[in-house]
Amino acid sequence: MAKLSNSKKSEIKTRRSAPLATPSDLSAKATTDISGALNGVLADVFALYLKTKNFHWHMSGPHFRDYHLLLDEQGDQLYAMTDPLAERIRKVGGNTLRSIGHIARLQRISDNDAEFVEPLDMLAELREDNKSLAARLREAHNVTDEHRDIASSSLLENWIDETERRTWFLFESGRREVS
Repeated sequence: MAKLSNSKKSEIKTRRSAPLATPSDLSAKATTDISGALNGVLADVFALYLKTKNFHWHMSGPHFRDYHLLLDEQGDQLYAMTDPLAERIRKVGGNTLRSIGHIARLQRISDNDAEFVEPLDMLAELREDNKSLAARLREAHNVTDEHRDIASSSLLENWIDETERRTWFLFESGRREVS
């Protein structure tokens, strides 16, 4: 193994210790507020994604195929939110989630580790979780509006619409048949 010169060692040390200070025209308070709100949303999105996939993997019953496909589609939609959310946090100068533990500390969507959940109970639980996520998205939107972060607000508006659609589909899919 080749020996590094002192200048190379210094260069590597400098690169390793450089702070993640993305330049932004937003104030430090705006960066803190927006990052905090969006990280909370991101934690909930990851929690809801995993719960949706859990229910997708453990679905059973006479409507298996329809529910299985619905939850797969919804899981994909949730997962698609994660990277744009995290990158938006970095674009405004913040730091984003770093671990499962970090997600657990911030999430408000509760986990479900039950061995068996009835299919209609799965749909009802996910419906309520999506309603909660829509409320958290609106709270984050209030923060981004307050700081005139138009780009984050725009993303949140689309995700509110997608979340309301998931809530609607879960509601309609979970309706009990009337005899």
